[in-house]
Amino acid sequence: MKIFKISGLALILAGFSLSAQSLKSPDGKFEMDFNLKSGVAYYNLKLNNKIVVEDSKLGLELLKDGDIQFASELESKNNPGKNLNSGFVKTDEKRDSKNETWQPVLGEKKNYINNYNELAVTLNQTANDRSIVIKFRLFNDGLGFRYEFPQQKNLNYFVIKEEDSEINFPTDMKAWWLAGDYDSEEYQTQTSNISEIPKLWPTSYDGNASQALIKNGVQMPLMLKKEGKEPLYINLSEAALINYSAANLEVDAKEFSFKTHLTPDAQGAKGYIQTPSVTPWRTIIVSPKAEEVLASKMIFNLNEPTRLKDTSWIHPTKFMGVWWEMIIGKSNWSYSTAVNVHIGETDFTKLTPNGKHAANNDKVKQYIDFAAKNGFDAILVEGWNTGWEDWFGHSKEFVFDFITPYPDFDLPMLNDYAHGKGIKIIMHHETSGSAANYERWAPKAFDLMNKYGYDAVKTGYVGNIIPRGEHHYSQWTINHYQRIVDLAAEHKIMIDSHESIRPTGLNRTYPNWIAAEAARGTEFEAFGGNNPDHQTILPFTRYMGGPMDYTPGIFQTKLDYYFPGDKRFVKTTLAKQLALYVVMYSPLQMAADLPENYERHMDAFQFIKDVALDWDDSKILFAEPGDYIHTARKAKGTDNWFVGGITDENARDYTIDFSFLDPNKKYEATVYEDGKDADYINTPQSYHIYKKIITSRTKLPMHLVRSGGYAISVKPFK
Repeated sequence: MKIFKISGLALILAGFSLSAQSLKSPDGKFEMDFNLKSGVAYYNLKLNNKIVVEDSKLGLELLKDGDIQFASELESKNNPGKNLNSGFVKTDEKRDSKNETWQPVLGEKKNYINNYNELAVTLNQTANDRSIVIKFRLFNDGLGFRYEFPQQKNLNYFVIKEEDSEINFPTDMKAWWLAGDYDSEEYQTQTSNISEIPKLWPTSYDGNASQALIKNGVQMPLMLKKEGKEPLYINLSEAALINYSAANLEVDAKEFSFKTHLTPDAQGAKGYIQTPSVTPWRTIIVSPKAEEVLASKMIFNLNEPTRLKDTSWIHPTKFMGVWWEMIIGKSNWSYSTAVNVHIGETDFTKLTPNGKHAANNDKVKQYIDFAAKNGFDAILVEGWNTGWEDWFGHSKEFVFDFITPYPDFDLPMLNDYAHGKGIKIIMHHETSGSAANYERWAPKAFDLMNKYGYDAVKTGYVGNIIPRGEHHYSQWTINHYQRIVDLAAEHKIMIDSHESIRPTGLNRTYPNWIAAEAARGTEFEAFGGNNPDHQTILPFTRYMGGPMDYTPGIFQTKLDYYFPGDKRFVKTTLAKQLALYVVMYSPLQMAADLPENYERHMDAFQFIKDVALDWDDSKILFAEPGDYIHTARKAKGTDNWFVGGITDENARDYTIDFSFLDPNKKYEATVYEDGKDADYINTPQSYHIYKKIITSRTKLPMHLVRSGGYAISVKPFK
């Protein structure tokens, strides 16, 4: 008879593999359980002892050695044991907690609170002797988790086929979603139940300059709502997207479940990992109140503190720009019209001035004069540099050099003229999607900006990415955006990126990445239109990860003013345009309309002149995604408050409670509201302005017409 001895370590390992580990939020309301079932990792999430997320799988699929040559290879099954999603035993766990206050360089509040409890579980695949760590952080507003890959002998370099992170819900829910895509987030938000997404998906998108759709996929941030007597609001997103592919979500409409779907590269692989390394955080923000979801700073808390030693040169910027007149078709970006000419045996392209080039000396000086007169910081000029005549849709690797101006744009003269009036010029670097070419020219382009004292640039990535086959959200391009931000920081330049990846809280770590587009902005009002509920959804989706350059402030909303018979119009009232400066946070805000349109409404334009861009405090007063948002913000370093409210296609009444004000002070409120006869279709420019003395006890009724709004400037009364 044989006698077997079982070591203490073996017993510990067996216990780890069979028992669940629990983690509670600092306030005790949330509880996350981690467990292994037959070697597969699962987690779930409860709020007040009620299931929010059911048992959901964790792990990653890897490519076989050498199987990264063709995208079709991704469809083959990996060798057993090669993946990082099964065969695990738990070998260690570590716990930590943090409760700190930190100050963003620019932000919605002076102080952000970072308070969480942490569980880091080490899992070992005994068959391959490989270990990974799954780290969970549970906050008072939700859960973040990520994978960590320590450096080790048997897991040094690997290629990801797919990430298998799941988020499984117990019931169907209302969802505000965009069609999944590797290249564009510029779609109208759809509103439906999770169960209805596959049915609606085929008609959920329109055309774009670059797109690669994911059938039945949806994008993040994704906003969800469990309706009923006890509503619950849930936001799904990711944080700290660095050296990794951006994620969409695959939808299982029958099971009310989502699974991570990473963006592939030109070869079809979804991530090249060299250990030690970590993935982005997967985030689940949960609250019974929509206002608390909007107020959450969990995504930013999951990013690292700033890596910049000196941030004194980073500042909020209010600007105007030579832009909207090109968007609506009144002027051109290009200086010339390209005409094919045949002389003898030679064919060549002749460039003839078209007479509609907007970025000319006289026009730019007019914008500078108006901006300086009204206290703005900067002027954006698009179409100033050569190359616009012949690039769109041609997949040309070299289009722009970002340093050569058109003949009618006198760079030294305009620079001196602007600086003489206290105005800086914001450069525009449209890359035509050729990220490789931009990296070649960026050092010289940033040197040019330093020479002329420009400290902000708007980058653009219209069209398919070059290197060809890459996507806007693949790992290579994500790293490209990061390289540009790093280079810009070396030159003390702020980045406003367009057609780039959506923000994931990285402006905490890299505060010179001051804003991004990554959604349908105001320009789509001229292209195909945004629905009246669009701005009531974006703060719950796109804005969760960082500021957007939305370009509000359109006063002349009907385009038949310029082109008789034109049916296009901006689907808001003028008062709602003012409210957007408060509701939609950004430290980079544009007054996007033409100067002459502001000159006809200088009394309303005063709010744009007055409104702050950087804040000591922000309060979401009342909100419902897709319906309405009411927000109050306190300007940095002052006792001034600004309040804004917007509604969707429905007229609404709301009473503002000013109890957030100092109870020992009186204030003068300047109210900009929809006029009594205002209507976003028929009479969008009808508004009413009045002043009123208020205190913290004041209750102020407001009426918002359909797709209307209000804006209020509140200053201490003297």
